[in-house]
Amino acid sequence: MSTAAAQAPVRGAKNTRQVPRFPLIVPADVIVLRSGIPCSIPGRSVSIGERGLGVVLAGEVHPGDSVAIEFRLPGTGGRLRLSAVVRYQALLHCGFEFLNLTAEQQTLIEHWTEKRSAPNPGTALPVSNPQTTPPHRMAAAVPLGVTTPDRKTHSPRFRRALWIVLAGAFLLGGLGWWYWYRAWNELESQIPATQPLVQPAPTTVPAEVMEALVTHKVEPIYPEAARQANIQGVVVLDVVIAPDGTVADVRPISGPDELTSAAVDAVKWWRFRPYLANGQPAPVKTTLAVDFQGN
Repeated sequence: MSTAAAQAPVRGAKNTRQVPRFPLIVPADVIVLRSGIPCSIPGRSVSIGERGLGVVLAGEVHPGDSVAIEFRLPGTGGRLRLSAVVRYQALLHCGFEFLNLTAEQQTLIEHWTEKRSAPNPGTALPVSNPQTTPPHRMAAAVPLGVTTPDRKTHSPRFRRALWIVLAGAFLLGGLGWWYWYRAWNELESQIPATQPLVQPAPTTVPAEVMEALVTHKVEPIYPEAARQANIQGVVVLDVVIAPDGTVADVRPISGPDELTSAAVDAVKWWRFRPYLANGQPAPVKTTLAVDFQGN
């Protein structure tokens, strides 16, 4: 018993349509029913005519399939959703024929294709057949001098207006800064200059006089290291007393270095009754002695 191998039929049909086509490179979604469930297949349109659309599709459809196509027709606003039928399919290239177009849709497509007609009235722009042109060469099939609908160019008038707007903005900014700078200078010129307070020179007063004016005296803390080393002596300090009786400055003049820091820390907390000069409290400069005696 012999078995004849039947050659598998090649899907697709030859595209013999002679309707003028025009370049259209925009995303296109094809919705087809698979087992009763709508399935969306993404693609990209390559050409359009008054009765159909050429699409490179990332999926498989069969000639005769009824589908819905969604795509944007540049310059018309919004997306179109049209019913169509598959007329040919070869590899990823598909041709769809529009079905049941409304009068508004038909007029919109016809008006758009007329605007994209060839320079000579009645002559359509040649477009490569999607069946014979590889996908990577579809963009090159667009004739020279024809720009794709999505490409936006700025006219010289638009650029000139943009430069005028930018120049105006810079000018207004410069004028605003100049007014602010002038107003700030005027404000500063009206502020009276502050004169630095001149403190009178301290009056030198004997130590005996100032010791009689002491109201609070802090005894120094004998450094333990100096005590262990039996370091004793008198630390003489040069002291400036403010008009309110607080100690403004203390500087050691003489005495053991090991005892100087303790003497300064103690005298800083001494307080005095204000010394009066011509009936007014006055700063005083005097000399104080702190005696460190070991036990």
